[in-house]
Order: sequence, then C-alpha cells, then structure tokens
Amino acid sequence: MSTATRHKLEMLRTLPSDAARQIQWSFADRYDLQMLVQSVRAVARGPVARLVAQGGRNTHEWTPGKAEMLEAFDHSGITAVFMDLEQGGFIAGPRNLALALVAFELAWVDGGAATASLAGCLALAPIHERGTPEQQDRYMKLAAPPQPGEDRKPWRGAFCLTEPIPYVGVDTGMLDGKIRIVEWKPGEEPILQVEKRGRFITNIGFANFVTAAVDSGDDRIKGSCMVILEEGDPGIFDRGTATKKMVHQLSSTGDPIFNLRVPASRIVGGYDIKNGVLVPRYSHSEVIEAVFRRTRVTVGVMTAAKLLSAVEPVIRYQRGRFRGAATATPGSVRYEMGLQAREDALHRLVDVWATGEASASLAFAAARAFDELDPLEREADRIIAERGVSGTRAKAKFLRQVSDEAASLLRLMPGDQRKEKLQSDTLMRFVTLDSLADILCPAAKLWNTGWGAQMMREAVSLMGGYGITEDCPGFLGNKWMDAQLEATYEGPEAVQRRQLSVTMTNPVFLAQFRNWIREMRGIASERPGTGACTLATAMTMWLWTLERLQHSTDSDGGKLYQSARQGVTFPLADALCWLLAARCQVLDVLELDRRGAQDSSVAEGLSGLVNFLSDLCHVQTARAGGEAARICAELVFGYNRHPAWDEEGYRGCYQQDELDALEGFVPGIAACATDVIAGDGSHPSKAGPCAKCNGAEQFLTLHSKLATCLTGSRLAKDRAAEAVSKLMIPEVLDYPA
Repeated sequence: MSTATRHKLEMLRTLPSDAARQIQWSFADRYDLQMLVQSVRAVARGPVARLVAQGGRNTHEWTPGKAEMLEAFDHSGITAVFMDLEQGGFIAGPRNLALALVAFELAWVDGGAATASLAGCLALAPIHERGTPEQQDRYMKLAAPPQPGEDRKPWRGAFCLTEPIPYVGVDTGMLDGKIRIVEWKPGEEPILQVEKRGRFITNIGFANFVTAAVDSGDDRIKGSCMVILEEGDPGIFDRGTATKKMVHQLSSTGDPIFNLRVPASRIVGGYDIKNGVLVPRYSHSEVIEAVFRRTRVTVGVMTAAKLLSAVEPVIRYQRGRFRGAATATPGSVRYEMGLQAREDALHRLVDVWATGEASASLAFAAARAFDELDPLEREADRIIAERGVSGTRAKAKFLRQVSDEAASLLRLMPGDQRKEKLQSDTLMRFVTLDSLADILCPAAKLWNTGWGAQMMREAVSLMGGYGITEDCPGFLGNKWMDAQLEATYEGPEAVQRRQLSVTMTNPVFLAQFRNWIREMRGIASERPGTGACTLATAMTMWLWTLERLQHSTDSDGGKLYQSARQGVTFPLADALCWLLAARCQVLDVLELDRRGAQDSSVAEGLSGLVNFLSDLCHVQTARAGGEAARICAELVFGYNRHPAWDEEGYRGCYQQDELDALEGFVPGIAACATDVIAGDGSHPSKAGPCAKCNGAEQFLTLHSKLATCLTGSRLAKDRAAEAVSKLMIPEVLDYPA
C-alpha cells in the first residue's frame, strides 16, 4: 500500500523587510519614496515616539514640545511632500502615494502626529485642487519649509468646514458661516466680511491661515464658496479654546471664531461678476468633493499602520508572558513560548495581522489609483474643453456617453481587439479609472477605520491588562483609542456608505468587477493557497445579490434598492468593502512573488514570506466570503414575509391523507415531509410552514458553493499560526516604550 509524502512548505523567518514592502506596495522603483519613508520613520520613531513616551499626550494644549515636532517635519521633508517642485517640493508628479506613506509611518507610532502633518495638507488641498494660479503660488510657497539661506518660518494652515454644536457635522451642505460684501468701489475688487465659527478644527492652535467654507449672506453674492483667511487680516482671528480630546493629543484642535475683512481675491478658485452679482467659480461642496476623495485615503492608511505595528509588540508580550514565574524555567515551553503555546492566542493574532495586510493593500491601491487618475483628469478636462462642452450638465451628459461605451468594451471577452481602445483613448481611461477611484476611496476609509478599529481592540486585548497602560509597548492603548476618532474623520461611516451605494452601481465599475471575478478564477487555478477561489465565488454572490435587489420589492411592494432604503444599500456596501480589501491583498502578494526574486535582499527567504502572506490571504478571503454571504443572505431573504398557518400558507404543505395515499406508491415519502396538515387542521408547532426559496435557487447554489470553497482555510490559519510562533523578532522595539 503506497502512501503520499506531504511536502513541508518553507516558513516565514522574520518580519517583512522594507524591500519586500516596497515591492508589495508598488514603489520599489521609486527611490524618492524609499528615501522619504526612511526620513519619516526617523522622525516618527525618534522625536515623535519620545514625545509620546514623555507624556506629550497628557495635555490638550499646544506645547513647545509639540511645536518642535512640526520643526522636525520641516527638516525631514515631510512638510514639503505636498508642494510641487517649483513651490519648494521635491517629488515630481502626483503625490497621493507619497502622502499615504507619510501617514503610514507617522501613524505607526502616533495618530495625532500623522494628523498634525495631514491637516496642513488638508488646509492647502482646496487651494491645490481648485485655487487660482496666484493662490497656489502664494500659499504653497509660504507653507514650504525655508530653503538654505532663507530666514523665515513656514506658514501653517487649518481647514475649517464644520460648525459649532449643536450643528457640528450634521450636514456639510448646510453652512452657518456667512460672507457679505462690505465695500465695492467702482473699478476695484469687492471687500468681503467673513463670519465663521468652527468646531474640532485641527491645527488651529498655530495656524497662520485657514481655508473656510462659507455661504452667501448677501444678495450680491451667489451660493457658497471656500475663502482663505489670514491671521493678519483686519478683524477677529480667535483660535478659541482647545478641544478636550481623549485621542490625538499631539495635534492641535480647537473651536475658532473668525470675523474678518478680506479681498474677494481670497475666494478659492476666484470669481466672476455677472449682472452685478459676485459668482464664485466653485461652490464649497465642489471644492471639498475634489479634496476629500483623495485625503480620505490617508486616514484609512493610518488605521492599517496601527494594526501592522501591533504585531511585533504582541508577539513579544505573548512569548514573555510567564517569564519570571517559578514554574517557567529557561528552556521550558512555558518560558520560551508563553501564551503562544496555546492556539487561541496565535489564531487571534493571525486575524489581526491578516486585517492589517488587507487594509494596507486596499489603502495603497487607492492612493496609486489617484496618482494615475490625477494627470488623466486634467487631460480629460482639456479635451472636453477643446470639444466645446461647457457647463456641469453638458459635461455630465458627455461623460455618460463615454462611460456607456467604456462599459460595453469592458464587457467584451479577453483578447477582443476592440478592447484596445480602453487604453489608447484618454477619455476611456479616465472614466474607467474614475469609476474605480470612486469606489476605492470610500471603501478604504470605511473598512479600514471601521473594521480596523474593531481589530485594534482585539490587538489590545491580546496584551492583557498591559494593553491599556501608558507604558504599553507600541502605545497600543493610544492607537486603539485614536482609531475611534479616525473612523469619523472626513465623514463618518454613513457618509462613505452613502457614496458607495451610488458609485457601486456604475456600469463601468460593475463591468470591471465582472472581469475581476474572472481574474480571481485564473489566480485560483495557479495559486489556490491564496483563497482566490473563495473570493471569486463571494464576488459572484455579491453581484447576483445587487442585481436581484435592484429589481425586487419587499413583501409590501416597496422598492428595495433605493437611496431611502439604507438598510439595503449600506450593508451591501459593507460587503463590497470586505471583497475589495481581500482582492487587493491577494494582488499585492502575487506582485511580491513575481518580482521578489529580482531583489537579492528579498530573494533569500522569499518563499517562506510568500507562503505566509498567502496563508494570511486565505484567512482573510475566508472571513470576507463569510461576511459577504451573511449580509447577502439577509438581504435576499430578509425582506420576505414568513409564511403563516393560513389558507395561503397551506398551499405548499402536504395533507395527511395525501401522504397516506402516496406512501403506497413512494415508500418513505412521509418521513421526508416536514410541513404536514392533519385532517383536523392541526400542524407542527412552529411559526409557520418553512419558507421557500422561489427565484433564489441560484443564490442558494452559490451559497453552498462558497461554503465548500472554504476548504483549507483553517489549515492555512494553522500554518500561519505556527509560523508566527517560530518567527524571529528583534530584541527590543526600535522606538521607546
């Protein structure tokens, strides 16, 4: 009798190296970004970590120690990342991935430090995205760190959108701030009076300028806009009181009051005069739409960094948990492995690690998408203008026609030469990538900060009581609390779900989504250990559910998929996020596998690293498939009314006398019948006859198939857990406790 020999896979030896991460997250060919990461890391694990360790988070006020952190940002190049080359920057082209990497490295140590950096970029973002050339030149240069030989301090900015309690964050489309014309001499530009009160405004404790959202309070001004306020403007520039936050204490937050006179040239993007009325070229909502669809990604990156930064401290704690006890002698399992001698501790850490990998992959994929989209967007605007298309409605109609053609081409089978137009035509590429960015941005913000905060709690719990102390290695307690605030930054979960509920029905995106299913099937045939088969089935189920809900009603005849039915659209958006994150994770691991052997520093141990990361993919795709299946099943069946024991319900039931008659022809049929009505009308003691699956048979087939696709996922988790238990880690963290 022959027996098969099971091949022992190579295991992970050490934590992933920088070189491996550069390949995995697609910046191995960007030396400028690699140097930026090293520079930011030196600040994060040096001055920032020392500031936290010395109690810098114990006060809400802006202190000299926190101000020194900003100077470290200037000297390291962090502040200049947002600027163009001619404005004092050092990175050419789009910088979304660069900003994401800065946020990742800073948040690895402290979320408040990352926020202090990003808030300055957020203040400049309206000017960068929609400002006039004069505005861009002035404020970017003022905010850039001084060049050698310059004797000046860089300006700091704050972004002021939200209004005071009780209206804070209720509706960003409704503004309390007002703008009026107080002086308008013939032949001169108007002078504006700006009144604005802010709430939870980051960087306000030291800001030299503010970009504020205001609405018209004057018949001579049309609509809303964003306006730039400077601390030296005539009037009141009151920074207000410091917000008593429980989190992100290294950033300055307060409730400012402004009542200032400014020239109309401070309106972001400029203005036109039509029939004696001042008309801003961009409303405040148009400005923040351009801003938030990019800056939300960096917030998602911050939570991913927290999760991955927790791995090493948890491993160290688990292994040393019993050292010092009389029963834990050197060389014993209890001494050497500690809590990692038990499967539960390892499995839970694997879940944390897998979530961190998926969230980082999703966020960096979104950042790279915007880097590719930004130049395309400008080129598309130029082409549209050349074709004489003007006005919001005309532009939307024109792009809708392009999108319809793009969706048709995307539906063609691979190899069809007509699909080449998708890459050769600028407008086609733009609408395709734009539909993807419209999904990845809110998905990264929603899933990373929402589910990430849940998993940060899990990471803290793995540290026992140590996790909620000030001296917890890795500052995990701080990171857990910080994650709660990040989930509300730039729109809480409901805002992201609302956007996804609209954009995920875009035919261009759905055509790409169908191609992704085929892509995952192909990957599964070559790399089944990644769980790509599970993911492909779950994606198919999600797509079937979406199409079903779009054409279905509830038991009362109400349409299911519509904006008002957020109990339908929001959960389906959540399910999509799980699938997107898992897909990005799989693709990043394949990228590492393809290119890792070309780097000598990565090639050694590459097989073990790829095997481990593939097992994490399998773990995550199983979880993503399970979450998607649960949500989809609730939506497909949950809006049907359960049958009752009435005349309508009886129609699908067996009558006892019928069964008795059939028993003679089909022996044993009575044992298979569940809902049987006796001659006197009695029935089984339950709510009603079993619900039927009329019209949903395909869903049940997919659901059953998904269950079997989970085959091997727990074995992958066992392998990953074993690898974690044998992983070599440094003796101490590379930043202070």
